[in-house]
Amino acid sequence: MKSEIVLYDLQHRRETILLSVGEHIEAPNWRPDGTGLIVNGDGRLFSVPLDVPTRHPIDTGFASQINNDHGISPDGNTLVISDQTEAGESAIYTLPAGGGTPRRVTEKTPSYWHGWSPDGATLAYVGNRGAGYQVYTIPVGGGHETQVTEGFDHCDGPDFTPDGTWIWFNGEQDGSVQLWRVRLDGSDLERMTDEATVNWFPHPSPDGRHVLYLAYPAGTQGHPFGKQVELRLMPAQGGKSEKLTDLFGGQGTINVPCWGPDSQAFAFVRYHQ
Repeated sequence: MKSEIVLYDLQHRRETILLSVGEHIEAPNWRPDGTGLIVNGDGRLFSVPLDVPTRHPIDTGFASQINNDHGISPDGNTLVISDQTEAGESAIYTLPAGGGTPRRVTEKTPSYWHGWSPDGATLAYVGNRGAGYQVYTIPVGGGHETQVTEGFDHCDGPDFTPDGTWIWFNGEQDGSVQLWRVRLDGSDLERMTDEATVNWFPHPSPDGRHVLYLAYPAGTQGHPFGKQVELRLMPAQGGKSEKLTDLFGGQGTINVPCWGPDSQAFAFVRYHQ
């Protein structure tokens, strides 16, 4: 298995391979200062500088079963991870950006992080509390969780718009997985795609113009690894999407926010068997 971290230049529609390794790595985040990426692999987190692209382990203390739902605070000072080492199921934790001891945020499990509000105060995630996976929010310091969605068979990938007024997510109803957006209080639910593809992990660009997402072939169940998939781009207010690239990937390609801070590029992972 070979994994390639790829940078996609939106203006020139051009791909550049930043790093290629003979192991399975996943889910690049772009640091808010633009200097590098965060990825995960084998239950750990790694920093990848853009100027000298190689993996540097990040100290995550006891957390050794980190999955591909991780991220960085808007000010760049804090990391968030989804890890099951302590609880046996995934819980959400924060820790210093340079590494350190994780502090638990969500008491209820399973919980998988996906979005950080632009003001740094709120986390968006999915959890299963007995009625399938729905979207929730919680203060970054922990406390009461708020359920945002209901009635979906499965939700995933919640990510905030740059003005903090909407959460985008993928939601499954009656076997169709489309992209949706909703206010933080659960109001104004709106379906944003109506396509034959199975659409996952919408990521609004920091400039508020675009939404990047992963499209599986029609009929795909869940969000598996090892599929021919497309990365697609659509206007943030809705409308026709365009295919940017196709690749072998799926799970691990763009599970988490992956835009560069200037909205001119994004990062993704492509795989080769």
